[in-house]
Amino acid sequence: MRVGVVREIKDSESRVALTPEGAAQLVAGGHEVLVQAGAGSGSGFTDEQYLDAGARLCTAAQAWASDLVLKIKEPLPQEYCHLQSNLLFTYLHLAGVDPALTAALLAAGTTAIAYETVEDDVGLLPLLAPMSAIAGNMAITMGNHYLARHNGGRGVQLAQVLGQRNGRVMVIGLGSVGQHAARMASAMGAEVLVVGRAGRDAEWATSHPMGGMRFVESNPDNIARHITAMDLVVGAVLRVGERAPHLVSEAMVRSMQAGSVIVDVSVDQGGCVETSRPTSHSDPVFTMHEVIHYCVTNMPGAYPRTATQALTERTLPYVLRLAAGGHAALDADPGFRKGVNTRAGRITCPAVARAAGVR
Repeated sequence: MRVGVVREIKDSESRVALTPEGAAQLVAGGHEVLVQAGAGSGSGFTDEQYLDAGARLCTAAQAWASDLVLKIKEPLPQEYCHLQSNLLFTYLHLAGVDPALTAALLAAGTTAIAYETVEDDVGLLPLLAPMSAIAGNMAITMGNHYLARHNGGRGVQLAQVLGQRNGRVMVIGLGSVGQHAARMASAMGAEVLVVGRAGRDAEWATSHPMGGMRFVESNPDNIARHITAMDLVVGAVLRVGERAPHLVSEAMVRSMQAGSVIVDVSVDQGGCVETSRPTSHSDPVFTMHEVIHYCVTNMPGAYPRTATQALTERTLPYVLRLAAGGHAALDADPGFRKGVNTRAGRITCPAVARAAGVR
């Protein structure tokens, strides 16, 4: 099979979907690997390293024309012209992006496989987890950054000072993003309030060895009651493949202290805060109701070397199976098949269909 690696064009997106080591494994398996010139440079991989691995350099059009196209982020409008009836393996987040992308994938007949909806044997999301970990950690560091007075924040540092926990952080949702955010905030020395589901979420938060965590069950009354005292709110809500629900209303945002910060990691699925809207690394924040909003849709792209290595460690086994078996590899694995969002002009992921209003 011919495998093409596309260079990302999204704002400040420097990750790459395949490392030279991964290219070498594909070539060893008898596959042809085409890498768009410069695709790996932002992650520290040179064109020469891909050539040494047995890949060939190519143009964007040539990479897109491959049997299997590997990317990091969803195709942008200027890339829709390249879509065709081949295999595309990337993050898509179709419930949270412009519906025109879904329409373009359907019109082209693309078999679009979303990293974020692939499941393993126990129903976990193995290709979303590594980026969720980076985003969760980053939510706290970016929140702390924008809390600085010179950045418009309240002037409260999240870290412990003289044995006292100063900053107050609310983490809404306790998947991989939420767990990493809560751990990072607690390790820094902040008071952490985890908002989640009774049972497993409550047990995780209250038994965490770092301490400094409290738990409340997720409901509008609890969020509204506690959000007024928070310096940082992290939105980490995930419903697989679906648009994130608005758990933080505009009225709740209006009740927050001036100069507090919201980091809505859920924004790539539409956001769990009513006032959120997508931002970019080059223009990351906006202020509404005197609250700073950080809503970058590709947060892990800020750390491309770490992110690429973590992601490709998880994706490469799936890439090798796709290259060897094509559609048969998808049909043979129910968890892998759940990653298929569009196929032969149809939406095949129920959550995406609901978001698109298709019955």
